[in-house]
Amino acid sequence: MITSAQLRAARALLGVDQRQLAELCELSVPTIQRMEASDGVIRGNVDSLMKLIGALDRAGIELIGDNAISQGGGRGIRLRTARSPDARQDKSTAKKP
Repeated sequence: MITSAQLRAARALLGVDQRQLAELCELSVPTIQRMEASDGVIRGNVDSLMKLIGALDRAGIELIGDNAISQGGGRGIRLRTARSPDARQDKSTAKKP
């Protein structure tokens, strides 16, 4: 599984535009555009998704699912669920009892 946000982030990490990614995946630019415009998990033709994921993998992108551990040793980022406003409050400004 890959989400549209992961796809956009992967493309940004690789420094490629939609046309270049389409060439890497052997897909059309409109297909890449539809995938990136999806809401959440990308749904579509299984063959197209496999081409996309395979091309990203060959380019060095590791897709990490929710609560999964990364097996790679490279640098990366992970989008986590945002904390509540109370948890984000700086402890130095928090009121003391």
